[in-house]
Amino acid sequence: MFNIKKQLSKLYSSSILGNLSLTGAWVAILAARGYSLVEIGIAETVFHITSLIFEIPSGALADVFGRKKMLIVSTIMRMMGNIIMIFSFNLITVCLSIAFHALSYNFSSGSGDALAYDSLKRCKIESEFEKYESNQLIIYRLCSGISTLCAGFALTIGHKIAYSTDLVTGLIQIILLSSLHEIYAENLHKNSNICTRLITCFKDSFKFLKEVRKAMGLMLCNSLVGAVDILLLFFLQAKLPEKGIPQWGLGIALLFMEMGGIVGSKLILKFPKIRYKLIYGIAVSFVAAGFIAEHSPYYFVMALGGFIAAVGDDALQVRTNAILQDMFPSEQRATLTSVESFSFSVIMIVLSPLAGFVFTYW
Repeated sequence: MFNIKKQLSKLYSSSILGNLSLTGAWVAILAARGYSLVEIGIAETVFHITSLIFEIPSGALADVFGRKKMLIVSTIMRMMGNIIMIFSFNLITVCLSIAFHALSYNFSSGSGDALAYDSLKRCKIESEFEKYESNQLIIYRLCSGISTLCAGFALTIGHKIAYSTDLVTGLIQIILLSSLHEIYAENLHKNSNICTRLITCFKDSFKFLKEVRKAMGLMLCNSLVGAVDILLLFFLQAKLPEKGIPQWGLGIALLFMEMGGIVGSKLILKFPKIRYKLIYGIAVSFVAAGFIAEHSPYYFVMALGGFIAAVGDDALQVRTNAILQDMFPSEQRATLTSVESFSFSVIMIVLSPLAGFVFTYW
């Protein structure tokens, strides 16, 4: 008998294991190994190019072959990236490792939400998805903050041992994912070959986006706010030391800013009937406030601005994802969720160099 509580608990546990990986600390690790900022920038570019190429295809594979299988593939991709990083000896091998980490992100980005929503839908409680999404973002923010704080420990024990421990985490995650119950839409598997099913999935997904233009608009609006918030928090890491924050206080400040996302994720659940346009306006105002606070001469005001921006970003993210999942057809749910991630990556690539100029000269 299908148990929705166990299903969601396993998805949460898997998410914790995945988000506690060293992916978020790879920049610090590469810098400690002697790689220049230019070389690290090249590796970052490889990550984004890989993500752009494989984001939507990975979603289609999840819809055709099963979301549970693709979550397992995601973990395998991360473990392969870890193995390559352990034995990496130049920029080429580092970039290869980063590419596998990007693939890991691609294969999990749409699969987890699609499996969770269709599991809830099977039990006729899909209205609970907003709560699930809130918990997912809380897990992400907490694990991101913990990873930041633990980056120094990873540097102390060395990258080889650090990435080896991540392999153990990956094995545990695969065991956990293998026990998940796969949920298929009624006509997800048709009597046709794999290529035909993949092509049909692509066609139906883009037909949906063409007919339901509101969905694409929601994706772009949400991605724009999220990109600005992430870039703000990223550049605050460099700006805070310039304003005199003690070295011991930087990690605490970064964790404090991540906590803003947790507040936003929980706060939005208190207002289930508030209009989306009002939520969007408030989220934009919060991110704008964080952007203005970045110009303060006081580092504690800058950190507070980052906290407020994260509140608005994650509140909007929870509500937007819940609305979108309610709109998506089950047969293309993972593919369409991947389209949202794709739009975010495109916006990030456009805004990243522009943000570097703005934060440097304005």
